[in-house]
Amino acid sequence: MPDDSGAARARQRTGTGIGLLLVLVLGAALLIALPDDDGSDDDACRALTVGSWKADDRLTAEFARYGDDASRTDDWTGGDGTHSVRLPDGRVLWLFSDTYLGHVYGPPNPHGESYAWRDTTAPLVRNSAVLMRDGRLESTLPAPLFADPAPDQWRWPVAARVEPRSPGSPEQVVRVLLWVRTAGQAPWIYGVPTATEVATLSLPALRLESIVEVLDQRSVPDPSRRALFGTTLVEEDGWTYVFGGDDGRAASRPASHAYAARVPEGGLADPDAWQYWSGSAWVPGARPRPVLGDGRRTGVGSAFTVVRDGGTYVLFTMAAGPKGLTTVASYWACSPAGPWHGPAKEFSPSLPQGQVAAYNPQAHPVLSGGGRLVLSYDVNWLETTGAAAQLSRNVSLYRPRFVTLRLAAAR
Repeated sequence: MPDDSGAARARQRTGTGIGLLLVLVLGAALLIALPDDDGSDDDACRALTVGSWKADDRLTAEFARYGDDASRTDDWTGGDGTHSVRLPDGRVLWLFSDTYLGHVYGPPNPHGESYAWRDTTAPLVRNSAVLMRDGRLESTLPAPLFADPAPDQWRWPVAARVEPRSPGSPEQVVRVLLWVRTAGQAPWIYGVPTATEVATLSLPALRLESIVEVLDQRSVPDPSRRALFGTTLVEEDGWTYVFGGDDGRAASRPASHAYAARVPEGGLADPDAWQYWSGSAWVPGARPRPVLGDGRRTGVGSAFTVVRDGGTYVLFTMAAGPKGLTTVASYWACSPAGPWHGPAKEFSPSLPQGQVAAYNPQAHPVLSGGGRLVLSYDVNWLETTGAAAQLSRNVSLYRPRFVTLRLAAAR
C-alpha cells in the first residue's frame, strides 16, 4: 500500500473503512518456501532480492471477469486485503477484507465513460471469501463470513492455512487469522487495533465453527504500539511462524514495526500455544518486541509478505515515505527473528490512471513454484473527496492486481 497517512485520508473520505487501505503498506503476508531454479536443496542463507518481475495479466483478468459477471447479485465485485489458501480437495479459498457485493453494469457508466460500474448503494461488507477451482473463480460464500464481534467493531481476515484440528489429529480444518478493530477518532479513523483472533472453518463445507481470541491488545495504552498478527503463516520443523505489525504510520512515523510469533503445528487456535519473540527468545505470554523497523527509514506496514527461499527469508512491503504509494521494497534475513537487512531492490507495479495508490503486497504460495513467486497488490482511490463514488464509477479500481517475480542474489 502507499503510506498510511494516505490510507487514513482515503478511509476518512469513503466513510466505509474500505479494506486494508487503512495502513497503506498493508498489507498479512504468507511465509512460503520457493523451489530453487536449479532444484537444489541448498539451505544456506544468502542475500536475496528481486531479480526480475512482470505483470500477471491472466490472474488480474480472472478477478475482473468474475467481478463483472452480472449473472449473480450476491457475489464479490471488488475488495482488498487479498489472501489465499489451498484446500485439500484442490480448491483455492480467497479471503478479502472490505468487499463490495451486488450487481455490476456494463459500460458506459452514467458519466458516459467506458467503465463497468455499480450503483453507489451497493452493499459493502467487512469481509468475504471466494472459491476458485482449476484457476477459475466459481462462487462467493455468504458474506460477511465473520460477523462483527460487537457494535463499532469489525473483523478483517488475513492469512490462513490448513492444519490438524489439534496437534497430531488426522482431521484437518482451515484456520483463519482475524484482525479486530474498533471504531475510533482521528487519527484512528480506520479503526483502533484491538485483538488478534483465529477462526476455525470445517472441511470441506467451510462452515464457521468457532472464533478464539489469541492476543488482546486493549491493555496497551498507545494504539500505535499495538501489534496485530497474521500477515505471515509458515510451517517449518513442526512450527507455524506468524508475523504481524503495528500501526505506527497512524502515529506519524514513516514506517511501522514487524513482529514475529510461533505456534506448534495444529495449535493456532490455542492461545496458550503461542510464543512471541521477546527480543532474545520465543516466550509464551511475552510482550512482542519488533524484529524489524526503526520507525524512520526501515520498517513495514501493518501487512506485508515474507517468502522463504532455501535458508533465506525475503520480506516485501510498500516502501517507506512517498514512494509507498507506488513502490514495493524488499528485505532479507536468515531467520524470522532477523536481523533483517535492507531495504533492498524496489519495483513499481503498474497502476490504473487517476488518483490511485498500490498497497498490501501479498505472496500466494498456492500459485507459486519453479522459482516463480506470485504477488498480489491492491488498488484504491486517494482523491480528497468522493473515493467511494470513484470506486463505483469504475469498478476495476478496487480489485487485486498480480505480478510474478524471481529472486536473485542481492548486489
